[in-house]
Formats: sequence, structure tokens, C-alpha cells
Amino acid sequence: MQNTSQGNFSLPPPAVGVRPLNEKALLIQALIALFLYVNVLMIFTFFQKEAFRTNPRYILFAHTLICDCAFLIITDILLLLTVARIVMPTSLCIIICAILVNLNIATPLTLTAMSMERYVSICMPLRHAEISTPQRAMHAVLVIQALCSVHVVVMLLSLFVAYPLSFYSSSLVCSLVMLHAYAWQKHLSDAVLQLYFLFMSLVICFSYFKIMGVARAASGEDRKSMNKGLKTVLLHALQLILSLIQLWCPFVEAAVLRIDWKVFETIRYFDYIMFILAPRCLVPLVYGLRDESFTVVLQYYALFGCHKRITQVHVHKQKARSTKKRVAQNV
Repeated sequence: MQNTSQGNFSLPPPAVGVRPLNEKALLIQALIALFLYVNVLMIFTFFQKEAFRTNPRYILFAHTLICDCAFLIITDILLLLTVARIVMPTSLCIIICAILVNLNIATPLTLTAMSMERYVSICMPLRHAEISTPQRAMHAVLVIQALCSVHVVVMLLSLFVAYPLSFYSSSLVCSLVMLHAYAWQKHLSDAVLQLYFLFMSLVICFSYFKIMGVARAASGEDRKSMNKGLKTVLLHALQLILSLIQLWCPFVEAAVLRIDWKVFETIRYFDYIMFILAPRCLVPLVYGLRDESFTVVLQYYALFGCHKRITQVHVHKQKARSTKKRVAQNV
């Protein structure tokens, strides 16, 4: 996963001056602006309602959104600097890359935790309230950040071993590729990431098959709820696969680079959109737009309160359906 946007857009040192933005960079600006708008709106919605702030599932969801927003903002700034071929101090570049290493792995780890939450909710319903609490969700966020820091430490140690002290006082076009000058650094980073993804893949597969087993034995409304949980875990798996493909992108890009530079640059833009932006677009789809209660509140704030009447009607219909269901059961 470490082939982030700053790596995807590392270019040769500039000949003279600063380059203007091209059409592909402008397209990416529009996509990032759209994703940031949706994510920031969802974060705002989360903090406005106590029901969301005290729900472990939404706490993990908000952590994912915050990490994705920070990641998109920082990578977009590096993209603009790299396309324009503007240099920065190496020490500052190392700090920025360390932050991105952390953010890049935080999202799939959080999704893994969310898959486990779905497993507990569906397969252990009687213990769900005991196991899945807001305090434990916050502890899970701390554990996720601790796991992310392992990769950061590995990256920093590899830099200290590979470069002399004079390197840290120089300037460069900031990208992780520029910091990974030796093949063993990239191999070490890939090995750590493979371990992360092996662990996450096992957890998500375990959650999926356990939920699928319970769903087959269920019926009626319970079966619908469990099928929705299965689809949620499947979307997490799809996001993880898209992120995993980032590890293979450098090999394809390196082969194309030997053939044609323009094709190489186009492929790097494609990789950034498909395997960095797209996985981060799936999170709002899974836990935002597919969640009925969250969507209602989101629409209210998105339309600046104009959706209030619709929300009240929605709640009224929900109560009416519940009343009819109770009457039918009594009869």
C-alpha cells in the first residue's frame, strides 16, 4: 500500500522553472474536492448526534473518514508540488511521508476492526452490547494507530541506515520513491505490508464465512439483516483488494517506463484514481449512504435543514410500521 500518491507522481528533476498543472491533475482536483466534501459532511453529521458518537460502529467509521480526509489533503498537496516540480527540505519530506505511511495503513486496519464488529453483532448478539462499547472502540483506535506506527518505525530506520547525515539537510521533490533509493528499502517496506494484508485478509475472511453460516440458518427479517452484513464485509474485502493491488502497480509502471514516458505517466494517474482514491470512496458508500438512519441525518445537514419535514415523515412512517407489526403479532 505504500505506493501512495507522492510515490505515484514522482517525476524527474526539473530542467528549468515550474510546470503548470495539466488536465489530469485538474481532473484529480475535482475528484478529491468531491470526496472531501462528502467525507467532511459525514464527519460533521457524526459529531452532531450523540447517538452516533456513542455507537462503536460509527466511532470506527468516523476514524476512517478523518484518516481518509487527512490522507487526501496531504497527498493532493504533494501532487501539486510534484507536478509543479517544487522542492522542499528533505527533513520535512520525511515527516510528511511518515504521516502518510501511518494514514495509508490506518484505513484498511480500521475496516478490519469494523468487519469484526459486524461479526460480533450478528454471530454473538447476546454479548454484542457487552463487547462492543464506545470505550473499547476508542481503545481499538489506539491499537490501530500503534500497529500503523510499526511501519513508520521500519521506514525511518531504513532511512537512517541508508543515507548519510548530509542527506537530511538537502532539498528534493518530495516522494517516497525519492526516499527509497535502494531496492532493499522497497523490499523491506513491501514485506511489512504483506504481513499487514495477510492479517487483515484472514480476519475479513473469517468474519465473512462466520456471518454467512449464521445467515443460512436464519429466516425472515433476521436473514435480511445478516445478508446486509455479508454485503458490508464483502465491500470491505473489495476495498482491501484494491489497496493490495497498489503493491503490484510499481512493477507494471517500471516495465512501462522502459517503453514510453507518456504512457508511464498516464498509468500512474490511473493507478492513483483506481487504487488510492477509489478505495477511499467505498467507505462513505458502505457505512454512510447504505445506513438508513445516518443517511436521513446526512440529508438534513446537506440540505441546510430543508430536509426536516422529510425526516419527520420518515420517522413517522417508521413508527407506523412498528405499530402495525406489534398489532399483527398480538392478533
